[in-house]
Amino acid sequence: MKRMIGFTLVAASLALVNVASAQSDVKWPTKPVQVIVPAGAGGDTDFNARQVARFFEKITGKSMIVTNVKGGSGSIGTGQVKSAAPDGNTILFAHTGLLVVNEVSGMNDYSYEAFDISCIPAVDKGNVLVASKKSGLKSVQEVIDKAKAQPNTIVYGTEMGGFSHLQGLVFQKLAGIQLKIVDAGSASEKIVSLLGGRNDLGAITFGAVKDYAATGEMNIVGQYPNERNPLLGDIKTFREQGVPFGIEKSYLIAFPKGTNPAIVKKMADVMQQISKDPAYAKALEDGFKQPVAFFHTQDALKQLAEVRADFMQYKDLLRQKK
Repeated sequence: MKRMIGFTLVAASLALVNVASAQSDVKWPTKPVQVIVPAGAGGDTDFNARQVARFFEKITGKSMIVTNVKGGSGSIGTGQVKSAAPDGNTILFAHTGLLVVNEVSGMNDYSYEAFDISCIPAVDKGNVLVASKKSGLKSVQEVIDKAKAQPNTIVYGTEMGGFSHLQGLVFQKLAGIQLKIVDAGSASEKIVSLLGGRNDLGAITFGAVKDYAATGEMNIVGQYPNERNPLLGDIKTFREQGVPFGIEKSYLIAFPKGTNPAIVKKMADVMQQISKDPAYAKALEDGFKQPVAFFHTQDALKQLAEVRADFMQYKDLLRQKK
């Protein structure tokens, strides 16, 4: 009996070794991989996807073809990947707003669990509240004071039901104010509306508006992360300005459900290598003032679950019309 048990344990150990070996030796990618970005070109999600694609090719020798699929607050692009063949040749590069917030708001009837999550390749720690020059607003307190004196007159442009919508709603609730929240579309469309003075406020990644801030065409009101992103200089957080509010946006890489786990793991392993490349860190800093952040599969799933639980408390706010 002891001999049989010993044999069984050895066999089980060998099986585990073989599985691990098979995962590390999986032949992927064998051809260019299509990456669906459910957002327009030029924004923060697109920027991060294209940086990953550049360094992915450097490591694997195979290219990533980034395709922007706009519409439906990201639901068209996520849905396209969700229904794609689970062969490892189609990847979703999105962020928590496009999967978690869209689920909370009722925009999607599925969550990140409808995909095989590979990793969190980056975290946007440069998200800021920006004001138009015309508004004259320069700090969180100025926004609060004006909103209390003139409720529902400060125009906050967002993509309804999306991540920036949640940011605006939570800010309102915590500050005890009422903004005029309007649908302003994507980040690039919000920038146009801010420059034209049609919107007073918008939540946008700093990298997309840094040039306008430098020329005085926009004012940076505050940054959203819990702690200062040192790459943003002297921009104060909401917490530093008296509002107990902090929120960050994680990007994620996912595959259609049923993809070979070895491929999902290899993508995370490749991304881990990318995150250690100094040239990649420099590209993020130069482009969007974004520090490197990476979470492998299990840590990514844990973080996504925590974010989902946190955002669910705002379900009623997101699902109300205004």
